[in-house]
Amino acid sequence: MPIGILAGLLTCALWGLTFVAPLIVAPYTPWDLTIARYGIFGALSLLLLAFRPFRQGPWTLPRLVTALLLGGLCYVGYFVSAAFAVRFAGAAIPPLIIGLMPVTLAAIANLQERKLPWRRLSVPLAMILTGLLIVNLSALWTAPPAGRGERWLGILCAAASLLIWIVYGQVNASALRRRQSPSVLSWTCVQGIGAGLGSLTLLPVSSFVTAQHFAPDTSVRFWSWALIMGVAASWLAAYCWAEASRRLPLVLASQLIVAETVFGLAYGFVYAMRWPTPMEASGALLQVVGVCLAIALLAKQERLANAGSTPRNPLLAE
Repeated sequence: MPIGILAGLLTCALWGLTFVAPLIVAPYTPWDLTIARYGIFGALSLLLLAFRPFRQGPWTLPRLVTALLLGGLCYVGYFVSAAFAVRFAGAAIPPLIIGLMPVTLAAIANLQERKLPWRRLSVPLAMILTGLLIVNLSALWTAPPAGRGERWLGILCAAASLLIWIVYGQVNASALRRRQSPSVLSWTCVQGIGAGLGSLTLLPVSSFVTAQHFAPDTSVRFWSWALIMGVAASWLAAYCWAEASRRLPLVLASQLIVAETVFGLAYGFVYAMRWPTPMEASGALLQVVGVCLAIALLAKQERLANAGSTPRNPLLAE
């Protein structure tokens, strides 16, 4: 379990770069960064498959299709929507919306399994939604009238990222926990190939043809960040998350996503070279505290369930 938690936290630190990379590489578009990032992810995965440890199975056709679709649809779709969320809404709002992930997955799990009474989950949910509302309204009120429409469009893109991540988190964890599932290394590589293939469909909307008019230092900065995002924030992050998903229950693994919110906010404020406003800080704090409270409630319930299911020792019973 400690290895799984560390793997999940490292994943969040790397995924948090998603919330500043599209701003850093401008005037290159989010489409450009998506194609370059996942093209590198796919090429690296193909290269690694030449080595035996990265080809360990067993693989079936349904598993192969699932891994390819997770890479081609979920990875590419998530990053495109998150990148445009950052472009339209700035670096502060998207991490807070996507930060709803831990409690959203907890609510879905509770709908399926009814692990907690809804009255106990209502407090953390209310705190998180209140914090989200505070930060969003703060950003919308301070934006010029001409920019408020773009802010709302950015919020919708961030909500799309949240939905995609929910689907990915559930399907990925389910596939990795089946009996005789492929190795984490090979699962990551096949997802990378899917992401690379998916990114190729975006070539018609890229600006690589006109990029020759950009300054040389702009292109160097773009390809440097594309390499960072392709190797570290894609391949390494996917591998670490697969390890976390395999080692931890989904309810616990999903709670670690709050770290992505924290890292994303920190990177965003560092990029903007400013401290958060009181409303941003209070909204973020409410969200983090709400998630921590939800984690505590779920962890307590899991302990009680495990204690209740532990068979009694007949010798001690006597």
